[in-house]
Amino acid sequence: MKICSKVFMITRMSANIYGMANAPTIAPDRLSEVKRKPYPNYKVIVLNDDFNTFVHVADCLTKYIPGMTGDRAWELTNQIHYEGQAVVWIGPQEPAELYHQQLRRAGLTMAPLEAA
Repeated sequence: MKICSKVFMITRMSANIYGMANAPTIAPDRLSEVKRKPYPNYKVIVLNDDFNTFVHVADCLTKYIPGMTGDRAWELTNQIHYEGQAVVWIGPQEPAELYHQQLRRAGLTMAPLEAA
């Protein structure tokens, strides 16, 4: 019993001398330190030009932009003609690049992709 009490006494003295805590160390929660940023959306913008017809622009929009109705395609085509440009789709970068490329290959004049 005397040996055990001496070991306890030495350990307790060491803790006081070296500033060691008696409580267990708790690591910080790493999940609270991570800040997740959502990926930015991109705008697909069609520009006005002097060689594409209204019908061709409207047809391309309905063909390549998912969910595009004929009425909405005509509204955007008029906006392109009278205002010089129209944002025809906004969304994640990868599909934005695809739609941009498809419309450009179909002959439409495209603005560079830009973050929304």
